[in-house]
Amino acid sequence: MGQKNEVNPIWACRGFPAFPVVLAAMGDGNGDGEKNIITVVLCHMFSFNPPVLGIGVSPSRHSYALLDKSDDFSINVPGKELVEEVLFCGQKSGKDINKFEECGFTYTKGKKIKSPVLPECMVNLECKKVNKIDAGDHTWFLGEVVHAEMENGIDRTRALMYWSGEFRVIGDIIRRR
Repeated sequence: MGQKNEVNPIWACRGFPAFPVVLAAMGDGNGDGEKNIITVVLCHMFSFNPPVLGIGVSPSRHSYALLDKSDDFSINVPGKELVEEVLFCGQKSGKDINKFEECGFTYTKGKKIKSPVLPECMVNLECKKVNKIDAGDHTWFLGEVVHAEMENGIDRTRALMYWSGEFRVIGDIIRRR
């Protein structure tokens, strides 16, 4: 074990293992109303049965208000080939531009939700909002997964992760349980 020094807790959190990177989409999937995509690196499984996922979004984000008033949202897992689009959706505001058009994303209304899903992503999870938890500078929107689609023969090593300012992909398997 290496020697440790006391550091600012905010900086120490950068040592926390990588977060999955997802594109969350919310709003009217019919094309009639406002919809948006946001890059989210605070995404976590809160329950396996029923499957409940959470996304952490800052109240300062344009997508926060859309999520707050929506009954649902989608969580879309991009592959590494979409890293530029992921970065763009995290840096630009949907109040100023249409991210779907700018990134060349097609979208469809979910099978069981009104919010759009992104067929370009490896995995699409349609979530009905079940809870909202304020937690410091982010609010967690929890959604029960009510429909899911995944690429046939998915290569999970393409999934993007985010760690301390860097986009990464899953590395070697060290051990199986």
